[in-house]
Amino acid sequence: MNPLRILIVDDEAPARNRLRDVLADCAVSLPLTIIGEAENGLQALQLLAKTPADVILLDIHMPAMDGIDLAHHLTQREHPAAVIFTTAYDSHALQAFELNARDYLLKPVRAERLLAALRKVATTPTAQPQYLSTTERGRVLLVPIADIICLRAEQKYVAARTAKHTYLLEESLTNLEQNYPSHFVRIHRNTLVARNAIAGFVLKENGDNDSEHSGWFALLKDSDVALPVSRRQYAVVKQFRLGTA
Repeated sequence: MNPLRILIVDDEAPARNRLRDVLADCAVSLPLTIIGEAENGLQALQLLAKTPADVILLDIHMPAMDGIDLAHHLTQREHPAAVIFTTAYDSHALQAFELNARDYLLKPVRAERLLAALRKVATTPTAQPQYLSTTERGRVLLVPIADIICLRAEQKYVAARTAKHTYLLEESLTNLEQNYPSHFVRIHRNTLVARNAIAGFVLKENGDNDSEHSGWFALLKDSDVALPVSRRQYAVVKQFRLGTA
């Protein structure tokens, strides 16, 4: 078993030193290595750009970038490190787990509790986040993957459409396609559609004079929207017609 690579993020030196001591106790039972320390989220991102980590022990209240903001940034990564919050406050637990935190430990962190959390990370494959995050009117919103009907590339953003709203994401279609292959299927170079949102396909004249267009349109459930299917993605139509998608 390869040692877990751990990054400590806390603005207080005594807290970082204590975590080092507790991790030393954990290392007797579980292979691990500390790759570094950071005093805030910005320093952590800079360190992670150079050195990958498997686990981040993350405080919440820090200057420059706090732990919640850092966890939000990490959800945008293709293979994010597991986050274990280590904090003196219990008021952020719900928000932490919405950001896919693996555990939420209150200070002072005990060795047996931290060891249990690290073992959970070591034995559980990293799950893909079930939310995509976006910023709207100064608020960070979490959009459930299960609610998204389709994703369309629009200039520098991706528009995520749900039954009630359209959100703008700072994400790429390629990453979303790779991260959620069982949920979304590509029907055009600029469009992914939720598999369970497809009602069928219809062949009709292409009114947009799109040279890429196959002539087929994907029909969405409970909607009058029809999305064009490109020639390159025509195989999707055949798969659905044959029931193999």
